[in-house]
Amino acid sequence: MSLREMVTEGGIVLAPGIYDALSGLIATQMGARSVYLSGASLAYTRFGRSDIGLVSVSEVHDTLAAITDRIETPVIVDADNGFGNALNVQRTVRYFERAGAAAIQLEDQSFPKRCGHLDGKKLISREEMVGKVKAALDARRDQSTLIIARTDARAVEGFAAALDRAEAYREAGADVLFIEAPQSLDEMGQLCRQFNGRVPLLANMVEGGKTPIKSVADLAELGYNIAIFPGGAVRAISHHLQAYYGGLLSTGSNTGFASRMHDFDGLNGIIGTADLMRLGETYEPDSTD
Repeated sequence: MSLREMVTEGGIVLAPGIYDALSGLIATQMGARSVYLSGASLAYTRFGRSDIGLVSVSEVHDTLAAITDRIETPVIVDADNGFGNALNVQRTVRYFERAGAAAIQLEDQSFPKRCGHLDGKKLISREEMVGKVKAALDARRDQSTLIIARTDARAVEGFAAALDRAEAYREAGADVLFIEAPQSLDEMGQLCRQFNGRVPLLANMVEGGKTPIKSVADLAELGYNIAIFPGGAVRAISHHLQAYYGGLLSTGSNTGFASRMHDFDGLNGIIGTADLMRLGETYEPDSTD
Protein backbone atom coordinates (compact mmCIF):
# COMPACT_ATOMS: atom_id res chain seq x y z
CA MET A 1 0.00 0.00 0.00
CA SER A 2 1.31 3.45 -0.88
CA LEU A 3 1.76 6.12 1.76
CA ARG A 4 -0.91 8.22 0.05
CA GLU A 5 -3.36 5.33 0.43
CA MET A 6 -2.42 4.91 4.09
CA VAL A 7 -3.02 8.59 4.76
CA THR A 8 -6.35 8.74 2.97
CA GLU A 9 -7.79 5.45 4.24
CA GLY A 10 -8.41 6.86 7.70
CA GLY A 11 -6.67 6.42 11.01
CA ILE A 12 -3.15 7.66 11.56
CA VAL A 13 0.24 6.65 10.16
CA LEU A 14 3.04 6.31 12.71
CA ALA A 15 6.43 6.95 11.09
CA PRO A 16 9.40 6.31 13.41
CA GLY A 17 12.52 8.32 12.72
CA ILE A 18 15.45 6.56 11.07
CA TYR A 19 18.89 7.64 9.94
CA ASP A 20 20.34 4.78 7.86
CA ALA A 21 19.48 1.44 6.28
CA LEU A 22 19.99 -0.54 9.49
CA SER A 23 17.63 1.61 11.54
CA GLY A 24 15.13 1.48 8.67
CA LEU A 25 15.42 -2.30 8.50
CA ILE A 26 14.89 -2.76 12.23
CA ALA A 27 11.94 -0.36 12.30
CA THR A 28 10.39 -2.34 9.44
CA GLN A 29 11.03 -5.67 11.17
CA MET A 30 9.29 -4.31 14.27
CA GLY A 31 6.19 -3.49 12.19
CA ALA A 32 6.57 0.09 10.98
CA ARG A 33 4.28 0.81 8.00
CA SER A 34 6.22 3.97 7.15
CA VAL A 35 9.47 5.57 8.33
CA TYR A 36 10.79 9.11 8.49
CA LEU A 37 14.31 9.94 7.30
CA SER A 38 15.20 12.79 9.63
CA GLY A 39 17.65 15.45 8.54
CA ALA A 40 18.42 16.15 12.19
CA SER A 41 19.18 12.49 12.82
CA LEU A 42 21.51 12.49 9.81
CA ALA A 43 23.38 15.47 11.23
CA TYR A 44 23.58 13.79 14.64
CA THR A 45 24.75 10.38 13.45
CA ARG A 46 26.80 11.15 10.35
CA PHE A 47 28.61 14.24 11.62
CA GLY A 48 28.03 14.38 15.37
CA ARG A 49 26.68 17.88 14.78
CA SER A 50 23.51 19.87 15.45
CA ASP A 51 20.62 20.28 13.02
CA ILE A 52 21.62 23.70 11.69
CA GLY A 53 21.67 23.14 7.94
CA LEU A 54 24.99 21.33 7.60
CA VAL A 55 23.61 18.29 5.73
CA SER A 56 23.67 18.56 1.93
CA VAL A 57 21.18 17.37 -0.67
CA SER A 58 23.62 14.71 -1.90
CA GLU A 59 24.16 13.33 1.59
CA VAL A 60 20.41 12.98 2.15
CA HIS A 61 19.99 11.42 -1.31
CA ASP A 62 22.74 8.86 -0.79
CA THR A 63 21.32 7.85 2.57
CA LEU A 64 17.81 7.60 1.13
CA ALA A 65 19.05 5.44 -1.76
CA ALA A 66 20.75 3.03 0.66
CA ILE A 67 17.56 2.77 2.70
CA THR A 68 15.19 2.17 -0.21
CA ASP A 69 17.60 -0.42 -1.62
CA ARG A 70 17.18 -2.36 1.63
CA ILE A 71 13.51 -1.91 2.58
CA GLU A 72 10.23 -1.41 0.75
CA THR A 73 8.61 0.50 3.59
CA PRO A 74 7.46 3.96 2.41
CA VAL A 75 10.01 6.62 3.40
CA ILE A 76 9.08 10.21 4.25
CA VAL A 77 12.16 12.33 3.54
CA ASP A 78 13.10 15.54 5.31
CA ALA A 79 14.23 17.82 2.48
CA ASP A 80 14.80 20.87 4.71
CA ASN A 81 14.12 24.03 2.67
CA GLY A 82 14.70 22.30 -0.65
CA PHE A 83 18.40 23.24 -0.47
CA GLY A 84 17.87 26.52 -2.29
CA ASN A 85 15.31 28.34 -4.41
CA ALA A 86 12.37 26.96 -6.39
CA LEU A 87 14.66 25.49 -9.04
CA ASN A 88 16.71 23.75 -6.35
CA VAL A 89 13.44 22.43 -4.94
CA GLN A 90 12.59 20.90 -8.30
CA ARG A 91 15.98 19.20 -8.52
CA THR A 92 15.60 17.93 -4.96
CA VAL A 93 12.15 16.49 -5.67
CA ARG A 94 13.31 14.73 -8.84
CA TYR A 95 16.46 13.50 -7.09
CA PHE A 96 14.65 12.11 -4.06
CA GLU A 97 11.74 10.69 -6.02
CA ARG A 98 14.12 8.71 -8.24
CA ALA A 99 15.76 7.39 -5.06
CA GLY A 100 12.43 6.03 -3.87
CA ALA A 101 10.93 8.70 -1.59
CA ALA A 102 7.24 8.19 -0.82
CA ALA A 103 6.90 11.73 0.55
CA ILE A 104 9.12 14.81 0.45
CA GLN A 105 8.89 17.42 3.18
CA LEU A 106 9.77 21.07 2.48
CA GLU A 107 9.86 23.93 4.98
CA ASP A 108 9.67 27.72 4.81
CA GLN A 109 12.89 28.48 6.65
CA SER A 110 15.66 30.50 5.05
CA PHE A 111 19.23 29.23 4.76
CA PRO A 112 20.87 28.03 6.89
CA LYS A 113 17.89 26.33 8.50
CA ARG A 114 17.60 25.11 12.08
CA CYS A 115 15.84 22.31 13.88
CA GLY A 116 12.18 23.21 14.26
CA HIS A 117 12.50 23.16 18.06
CA LEU A 118 15.56 25.43 18.24
CA ASP A 119 15.25 29.18 18.74
CA GLY A 120 16.48 31.78 16.26
CA LYS A 121 14.82 30.50 13.09
CA LYS A 122 14.34 32.78 10.08
CA LEU A 123 11.70 32.42 7.38
CA ILE A 124 11.38 33.14 3.70
CA SER A 125 8.27 35.02 2.64
CA ARG A 126 4.94 33.25 2.37
CA GLU A 127 4.90 34.03 -1.35
CA GLU A 128 8.32 32.48 -1.93
CA MET A 129 7.27 29.31 -0.13
CA VAL A 130 4.07 29.13 -2.19
CA GLY A 131 6.29 29.20 -5.25
CA LYS A 132 8.41 26.39 -3.84
CA VAL A 133 5.34 24.24 -3.19
CA LYS A 134 4.14 24.78 -6.74
CA ALA A 135 7.62 24.02 -8.08
CA ALA A 136 7.71 20.77 -6.12
CA LEU A 137 4.32 19.70 -7.45
CA ASP A 138 5.38 20.47 -11.01
CA ALA A 139 8.61 18.50 -10.62
CA ARG A 140 7.22 15.25 -9.22
CA ARG A 141 6.69 12.46 -11.71
CA ASP A 142 4.43 10.16 -9.68
CA GLN A 143 1.18 11.46 -8.21
CA SER A 144 1.49 8.98 -5.35
CA THR A 145 4.51 10.94 -4.09
CA LEU A 146 3.31 13.26 -1.34
CA ILE A 147 4.57 16.84 -1.06
CA ILE A 148 4.52 17.90 2.59
CA ALA A 149 4.60 21.65 3.27
CA ARG A 150 5.98 22.63 6.66
CA THR A 151 5.78 26.06 8.24
CA ASP A 152 8.02 27.15 11.08
CA ALA A 153 6.14 30.41 11.54
CA ARG A 154 4.81 29.59 15.04
CA ALA A 155 8.13 30.46 16.65
CA VAL A 156 8.85 33.48 14.44
CA GLU A 157 5.58 35.20 13.53
CA GLY A 158 3.12 33.62 15.96
CA PHE A 159 0.41 31.00 15.83
CA ALA A 160 -2.10 32.98 13.73
CA ALA A 161 0.54 33.64 11.09
CA ALA A 162 1.44 29.95 11.04
CA LEU A 163 -2.19 29.09 10.28
CA ASP A 164 -2.31 31.73 7.55
CA ARG A 165 0.84 30.35 5.95
CA ALA A 166 -0.51 26.82 6.17
CA GLU A 167 -3.69 27.94 4.40
CA ALA A 168 -1.61 29.44 1.61
CA TYR A 169 0.42 26.26 1.20
CA ARG A 170 -2.76 24.19 1.11
CA GLU A 171 -4.18 26.45 -1.59
CA ALA A 172 -0.92 26.02 -3.53
CA GLY A 173 -1.62 22.28 -3.62
CA ALA A 174 0.40 20.74 -0.78
CA ASP A 175 -0.70 17.17 -0.10
CA VAL A 176 0.01 17.32 3.65
CA LEU A 177 0.50 20.24 6.07
CA PHE A 178 3.09 20.22 8.83
CA ILE A 179 2.66 23.14 11.25
CA GLU A 180 5.83 22.85 13.28
CA ALA A 181 6.11 23.28 17.05
CA PRO A 182 2.65 24.26 18.32
CA GLN A 183 3.24 25.12 21.95
CA SER A 184 0.12 23.79 23.66
CA LEU A 185 -2.58 21.19 23.37
CA ASP A 186 -5.01 24.01 22.68
CA GLU A 187 -2.99 25.11 19.65
CA MET A 188 -2.82 21.55 18.39
CA GLY A 189 -6.59 21.21 18.69
CA GLN A 190 -7.21 24.55 17.02
CA LEU A 191 -5.10 23.79 13.96
CA CYS A 192 -6.68 20.36 13.63
CA ARG A 193 -10.17 21.87 13.74
CA GLN A 194 -9.23 24.38 11.07
CA PHE A 195 -7.85 21.84 8.59
CA ASN A 196 -9.62 18.56 9.40
CA GLY A 197 -11.33 17.16 6.32
CA ARG A 198 -9.54 19.62 4.05
CA VAL A 199 -5.96 18.36 4.05
CA PRO A 200 -4.01 15.72 6.02
CA LEU A 201 -1.95 16.97 8.96
CA LEU A 202 1.41 15.82 10.31
CA ALA A 203 2.41 15.96 13.99
CA ASN A 204 6.03 16.06 15.10
CA MET A 205 6.85 14.54 18.48
CA VAL A 206 10.22 15.72 19.83
CA GLU A 207 11.11 14.64 23.35
CA GLY A 208 12.08 17.81 25.24
CA GLY A 209 10.85 20.05 22.41
CA LYS A 210 8.24 22.81 22.38
CA THR A 211 5.20 20.65 21.54
CA PRO A 212 3.39 18.56 24.16
CA ILE A 213 4.19 14.88 23.71
CA LYS A 214 1.09 12.83 22.98
CA SER A 215 0.51 9.21 22.05
CA VAL A 216 -0.43 8.26 18.53
CA ALA A 217 -3.92 7.46 19.74
CA ASP A 218 -4.26 10.95 21.24
CA LEU A 219 -2.95 12.56 18.06
CA ALA A 220 -5.44 10.61 15.97
CA GLU A 221 -8.25 11.75 18.22
CA LEU A 222 -7.16 15.36 17.74
CA GLY A 223 -7.30 14.87 13.99
CA TYR A 224 -3.72 14.28 12.85
CA ASN A 225 -3.10 11.86 9.97
CA ILE A 226 0.66 11.27 10.31
CA ALA A 227 2.79 11.20 13.47
CA ILE A 228 6.57 11.31 13.25
CA PHE A 229 9.01 10.64 16.08
CA PRO A 230 12.06 11.81 14.13
CA GLY A 231 14.89 11.82 16.67
CA GLY A 232 13.74 9.28 19.21
CA ALA A 233 15.94 6.51 17.84
CA VAL A 234 19.05 8.67 18.02
CA ARG A 235 18.25 9.80 21.54
CA ALA A 236 17.78 6.15 22.52
CA ILE A 237 20.92 4.86 20.82
CA SER A 238 23.11 7.72 22.10
CA HIS A 239 21.96 6.94 25.63
CA HIS A 240 22.72 3.26 25.00
CA LEU A 241 26.15 4.05 23.55
CA GLN A 242 27.12 6.11 26.57
CA ALA A 243 26.40 3.11 28.77
CA TYR A 244 28.17 0.70 26.40
CA TYR A 245 31.37 2.70 25.88
CA GLY A 246 31.47 3.71 29.53
CA GLY A 247 31.29 0.08 30.59
CA LEU A 248 33.85 -1.14 28.07
CA LEU A 249 36.36 1.58 28.91
CA SER A 250 35.96 1.19 32.66
CA THR A 251 36.05 -2.63 32.79
CA GLY A 252 37.97 -3.52 29.66
CA SER A 253 35.28 -6.02 28.67
CA ASN A 254 31.79 -6.28 27.16
CA THR A 255 30.82 -9.05 29.57
CA GLY A 256 28.70 -6.82 31.78
CA PHE A 257 26.81 -5.49 28.78
CA ALA A 258 26.20 -8.83 27.08
CA SER A 259 22.52 -9.02 28.01
CA ARG A 260 21.92 -5.63 26.39
CA MET A 261 23.59 -6.28 23.03
CA HIS A 262 23.33 -8.73 20.14
CA ASP A 263 26.15 -11.18 19.68
CA PHE A 264 27.70 -11.84 16.27
CA ASP A 265 25.06 -14.37 15.21
CA GLY A 266 22.25 -12.24 16.55
CA LEU A 267 23.21 -9.24 14.43
CA ASN A 268 23.72 -11.42 11.37
CA GLY A 269 20.23 -12.78 11.91
CA ILE A 270 18.76 -9.27 11.88
CA ILE A 271 20.49 -8.23 8.67
CA GLY A 272 19.85 -11.56 6.92
CA THR A 273 23.41 -12.69 6.33
CA ALA A 274 22.48 -16.35 5.77
CA ASP A 275 19.86 -15.47 3.15
CA LEU A 276 22.32 -13.18 1.39
CA MET A 277 24.97 -15.89 1.29
CA ARG A 278 22.48 -18.39 -0.13
CA LEU A 279 21.48 -15.90 -2.80
CA GLY A 280 25.12 -15.38 -3.76
CA GLU A 281 25.57 -19.13 -4.15
CA THR A 282 22.84 -19.28 -6.80
CA TYR A 283 25.02 -17.14 -9.07
CA GLU A 284 28.22 -19.10 -8.62
CA PRO A 285 29.41 -21.37 -11.48
CA ASP A 286 28.49 -25.01 -11.19
CA SER A 287 31.57 -26.79 -9.78
CA THR A 288 30.80 -29.87 -11.92
CA ASP A 289 31.09 -27.93 -15.21
